[in-house]
Amino acid sequence: MMKRLGQRYVQYINWTYGRSGTFWEGRFRSCLTQKEYYVLGCYRYIELNPMRAGMVEHPGDYPWSSYRANRHGEGCDWLEPNGCYCALAADSRRRQAPYRALFRSHLDPALADQIRAATNSNYALGSGRFEEEVAKALGRRVVRGRSGRPKRRREAVTGELQSPAR
Repeated sequence: MMKRLGQRYVQYINWTYGRSGTFWEGRFRSCLTQKEYYVLGCYRYIELNPMRAGMVEHPGDYPWSSYRANRHGEGCDWLEPNGCYCALAADSRRRQAPYRALFRSHLDPALADQIRAATNSNYALGSGRFEEEVAKALGRRVVRGRSGRPKRRREAVTGELQSPAR
């Protein structure tokens, strides 16, 4: 029943708004993020996405962005600010200036690549220590592994291959 309801709803939306395709393009992706450096970097990455996609000239022009609420203090009932954002200043009016300052420089391409890789692969985004803590808590690997087979071990002195015990 739910599958059929979802299909009918998408057909209605597509017909009403002149669009095509599925309602949710692709699957939901996320990653655990270390607070200090990475959360505000993620804010910038997300709020600059419509510009990178060529949809708008300025992040404040995108109607579904939290940028205007964060930068200008525009009222927004659905937005719950993150603690890192709130730590920029004691009240919302004073935290707007440091938030604007975050957007005066370009987002570091290396950080953008880290965010994409962690999100697409459901890995942890943070320092090496943060990644180790998350891996221990979850009991699984939370960073990209090395591709290929593990290298054979060599003895340090002779340089000969170690043969397995028979």
